[in-house]
Amino acid sequence: MTSPLALPAVHVHTDLAATFAAQRQAFSSHPMPPAAQRLQWLKSLRQALLAGQQALIEAIDADFGGRSADETLLAELLPSIQGIRHAERHLQRWMRPSRRRVGLAFQPASARVIYQPLGVVGIIVPWNYPLFLAIGPLTGALAAGNRVMLKLSESTPASALALKALLQRVFPEDLVSVVLGEVEVGQAFAHLPFDHLLFTGATHIGRQVMQAAAGNLTPVTLELGGKSPAIVSASVPLDTAAERIAFGKTLNAGQTCVAPDYVLVPRERLQAFADAYRNAVHKLYPQVANNPDYSAIINPRQLQRLQQLLDDARAKGAEVVDLYPDENRQGRRLPPHLLTQVNDGMRVMQDEIFGPLLPLVPYDCLDEALAYINQRPRPLALYYFGYDRDEQAHVLQYSHSGGVCLNDTLLHVAQDDLPFGGIGPSGMGHYHGHEGFLTFSKAKAVLTKQRLNVARLIYPPYGKALQRLVYRLFIR
Repeated sequence: MTSPLALPAVHVHTDLAATFAAQRQAFSSHPMPPAAQRLQWLKSLRQALLAGQQALIEAIDADFGGRSADETLLAELLPSIQGIRHAERHLQRWMRPSRRRVGLAFQPASARVIYQPLGVVGIIVPWNYPLFLAIGPLTGALAAGNRVMLKLSESTPASALALKALLQRVFPEDLVSVVLGEVEVGQAFAHLPFDHLLFTGATHIGRQVMQAAAGNLTPVTLELGGKSPAIVSASVPLDTAAERIAFGKTLNAGQTCVAPDYVLVPRERLQAFADAYRNAVHKLYPQVANNPDYSAIINPRQLQRLQQLLDDARAKGAEVVDLYPDENRQGRRLPPHLLTQVNDGMRVMQDEIFGPLLPLVPYDCLDEALAYINQRPRPLALYYFGYDRDEQAHVLQYSHSGGVCLNDTLLHVAQDDLPFGGIGPSGMGHYHGHEGFLTFSKAKAVLTKQRLNVARLIYPPYGKALQRLVYRLFIR
């Protein structure tokens, strides 16, 4: 394994270094912003998003080459605004020191935990939700009292410019700074000596980010996605399960880190589920071509990648079903596809799909389905469809994932009072709500003693009778 000290040097752009230095200096001058100041930051951010929402919607639509305004409202603006409001309502309670117990042997004393800002936080934002995945961590970092630098994706240039302009109107550069640029700028950004670095994106890029951060011993939060499974039980109504899975898989054309990546279906229900899924998708989107409700694939490179997944699966024996076979393809709107007879040798079962392709995997009993999941890297999300509470408990107990939805998809991410984060290859660390505040804070332990110091009775020289009494009382 290569030592971080032996990694090739990465040139940190002069502007990045200057911005970082300015933020570090500003934080040194104001290391503990009061609640009123933080609440004003959050209020200003919320008001700016509300005032600038139309420009953001249009910019995201332009970047995707066709993305529904309603999807941006529902999946980006709504959770962003609600997340800010949640932080505003709870911030003073989060900031309150936490009283802790002092053991009898150490009395008289008091103990508490105070929550201090870390300093300068770096946030690397992906392209699939360029607003929500910037504002969510920004909210947590500001609530915790930090300075923030955001690196926006080069794949969404219009959204990046719109968000940069919006944030520049609200915050000074030494409080919130937006960084634009290509891959080399992102690499330099990850090498800055942040007090915390949050990255959302692909697993293989997450490894590179973590390696870059290790050179500065920068703690990281990684949100990496992976192959999130859905399990359809033997008894759940198929129309219900298919409708909810279809929504989760087709929102943003499947370009969602917690989209269902594949579905485990009882063998005897496989064809019935496929029919129900087809009907559910057609109900949501009567057509794909020229349908403003259905999002396009972000760019030609991603569209080509998805087409290659289909070609690879066909070549290796999968049955691939285009759910809109009679439509003329226009632009980058890739229709939803179902894949059956899949196997582990296919790329579609190895890589995170990040598109509207849905493999179906048959199983014969629930433990077989769980074993299939547990033999693979731990996913960011797991979805179980079934109303039997014992089976629900069994799934929760015998699986590991970043989060779970029972009888739905995606919506756990929008709950402000639930932590969001991966496990293992799907990420590390949490944010959203209180967990976001904690991630971007230092929980500092404080033990306080005043004039009376009973502990001096156990100072050297050792062997005193009182020391032996202490040992008998407390070491047992």
